[in-house]
Formats: sequence, C-alpha cells, structure tokens
Amino acid sequence: MNLVDLRKLAIRKQTRIRFNLTNGMHCLINETGIARVPDLKSPPDFNLETELAGASEFVLEEVPAPGSKTAKPRPVPFTRDQMTALIHTGPAAVAAHDDHEDE
Repeated sequence: MNLVDLRKLAIRKQTRIRFNLTNGMHCLINETGIARVPDLKSPPDFNLETELAGASEFVLEEVPAPGSKTAKPRPVPFTRDQMTALIHTGPAAVAAHDDHEDE
C-alpha cells in the first residue's frame, strides 16, 4: 500500500483518510485525493511515503453529500491489514463486474 493507493481509495469512496505520523502530527487525505499535514508550519523534514509505511492505524470518515442534512458520519478505525484489503478489493471487484456485464 502506498500514498497513491490511499488517494485513489479516498476519491473512489468519497471519504477522508487520516493516519498518524511518528512526529505526533497526522496526515489527512481528503475526498479529492489531496494529502496534507494540517499542523505543518514549515517545509517537512520527513517523507510522507516513509511515514505511511510505518502507519498501522487509519481512520476513514465518509463525506456527506453536498446539501445533505443527515448527521455527520462517525469515523471508522481500520488496521493496516483491513486498509490493504479495502484497497485491493475495490478496482478488481468493479473490473470483474464490468467484464461480467459484457458477456
């Protein structure tokens, strides 16, 4: 799993993904695939891809549809293994379904 995989997942699922960095900050990947570190005030002295490799816990939060009056969705915690499984089941399942429709 790498940063590109998480960005694609955030876009596909319209979610925000958050994980902690070793320096106490956190990275937030929004529903448009932008990864940012909100507490960062100067150029980073770390590599986000390296920090991701050490992350073991993630939090997903659904983004409500614009104009939606439903309650704010609860953040859902995921382990690294669960996140990896979620990433690998998405596009393959969609592609397999599309192939089936063509037959």
